[in-house]
Amino acid sequence: MAPNQESTQIQTPLLSTDHENQSNPDHQIQDYSKRAQWLRAAILGANDGLLSTTSLMVGVGAVYNDPKTIILAGIAGLVAGACSMAIGEFVSVYSQYDTEMAQLKREMRSRDMQLTEIEAKKKEMPSPLKAAGASAFAFAVGAVIPLIGACFVKNYGVMVGVVIGLASLALLGFGWFGAILGRTPVVKSCFRVLVGGWMAMGITYVLAKTIGSTAF
Repeated sequence: MAPNQESTQIQTPLLSTDHENQSNPDHQIQDYSKRAQWLRAAILGANDGLLSTTSLMVGVGAVYNDPKTIILAGIAGLVAGACSMAIGEFVSVYSQYDTEMAQLKREMRSRDMQLTEIEAKKKEMPSPLKAAGASAFAFAVGAVIPLIGACFVKNYGVMVGVVIGLASLALLGFGWFGAILGRTPVVKSCFRVLVGGWMAMGITYVLAKTIGSTAF
């Protein structure tokens, strides 16, 4: 009976230690840095679409006080920007895909690889088509925001104000969304995105107004 009691006494603290390890909060820490790549691409695409289209509409509006011309400029900016983002992302990701595929072929020649291992590595490779589609979609989501506001306003002055106001609200939303998902300071993120957007719109307006008043 004594050996059994001694064995029980030895095993009890081991079980307690395992329980403490499982309840340790350090094991529940989530690495939010894994979100950085796709979060950056999504926020960058939407923010680029918003600022590019809004700045284009404000810049054209600085020269031509015609609501239809402003809306047409916004539509052209949405289509051109989305296509440009898609093609640029496709070319970039395809280069990465070719590099990783070449590396996989070198590994296959240097050592014996199981078919399941090869398929697993192929699934981990980036998809150029998916990246292009996601980039174009993100750009369009941002670009359509000022266009929606402009389509319901006929007065030129009110239209410009609505476009800038919607763009500012959207910039705050993008900053908040990125901060929440990335677990970063919300105020700092929103302020940085908003001020940067105002600078882009302001510079575009001033340059377009200056050039338009002298060249046309």
